[in-house]
Amino acid sequence: MRPPAGGSGGGAGERCRPAVGCGGCGRREGGGRRRRKMAAAVAAALRAWFWNERFWLPHNVTWADLAGEPGPPGSGLQYPRAGHVLSAFPLALGIFAVRLLFERFIAKPCAINLGIQDSGPHRAQPNAILEKVFTSITKSPDGKRLEGLSKQLDWDVRKIQRWFRHRRNQDKPTTLTKFCESMWRFTFYLSIFFYGIRFLWTAPWFWDTRQCWYNYPFQPLTSRLYYYYILELAFYWSLMFSQFTDIKRKDFLIMFVHHLATIGLITFSYMNNMVRVGTLVLCLHDASDFLLEAAKLANYAKYQRLCDAFFMLFGVVFIVTRLGIYPFWILNTTLFESWELIGPYPSWWLFNGLLVTLQVLHIIWSYLIVRTAYKALVRGKVSKDDRSDVESSSEEEDVTSNSTKGVFSTSSNGSNRINGHVASGQWTEEE
Repeated sequence: MRPPAGGSGGGAGERCRPAVGCGGCGRREGGGRRRRKMAAAVAAALRAWFWNERFWLPHNVTWADLAGEPGPPGSGLQYPRAGHVLSAFPLALGIFAVRLLFERFIAKPCAINLGIQDSGPHRAQPNAILEKVFTSITKSPDGKRLEGLSKQLDWDVRKIQRWFRHRRNQDKPTTLTKFCESMWRFTFYLSIFFYGIRFLWTAPWFWDTRQCWYNYPFQPLTSRLYYYYILELAFYWSLMFSQFTDIKRKDFLIMFVHHLATIGLITFSYMNNMVRVGTLVLCLHDASDFLLEAAKLANYAKYQRLCDAFFMLFGVVFIVTRLGIYPFWILNTTLFESWELIGPYPSWWLFNGLLVTLQVLHIIWSYLIVRTAYKALVRGKVSKDDRSDVESSSEEEDVTSNSTKGVFSTSSNGSNRINGHVASGQWTEEE
């Protein structure tokens, strides 16, 4: 039933009518308009500050210059625009969905055919007192607490240590789960690497890096370049999503920050139209990632010699690309050739600063790889990916773990892509 149109009762359905001496509604409406205007002014000021042309673009270049079409009308050519990166979000969700289907219907059957069973670790004997200590106090009790628990339960200390070890292992993922995750990443890294090589093989800047800076930033965006860049960006957004459902590792926070940095670098170089040199960086880092995942797959399938071979090949490719090609090819063009052809400007300094920082990380990661390879040669085999999701399964391993563990990051998810491998993981000797 509709409220009455007239009347002076001020019912719930009536609108307040202006009256002599009553300015409440007017003040509220005026205050709302002022707040909206203030918010709009603040937003405009933030946009003007963030998109400052003198920071992002070379001298005498404006955003308006990059708003038009670089080719004839109707050619479909355009320059990179900030709005393009938004298309990476639905694509990332699509990649995540494809991954779930791939792991279930392709990776899992392959693992089962290789004899990898979906069986979990040995479960700890139910014990309310130890479970309370494990969940509320500590997962690795010290000697004093172990002695107290031993007296309280009338258990041997070694038996309590074994219980905590089994309880920790109880939460670790199965080998089948890790195999499926690595197989997905191997497939994507291999596919995107060959796509990048095929695309760059016909690109002039692949053979002459000075082409990255000729007529910069007025370099048109081709459809193949757009798809390559946005696909890489979407993949790293999908890693951000899947990190909350993947195998939980101790370096979760590090990898979260790492993915943010990777996404930031890709987005930054796209909006700044440094996509030509960006494709070189992306392809260079893709060259070794799939080899590491291949080594992990061979290890999970217990093909130790194949695992060793892939790992050694990964180490060689990683060092050649990150310590050889990257500084003498990528950094040479971003630092020296670009200085000569376009000159420095604020975002140029930021971009090169990030790339030089990445080179420092390459040196650290290469040292860790060489150290791991050396230990593997001494032991006679490369040990498996136990970055942080696996605990030792025997008392002897607990005692000797410090002498058998080689520190090496297995985080090949891209990495400061420009990319990298976070140096926080461990490959421990296989049981």
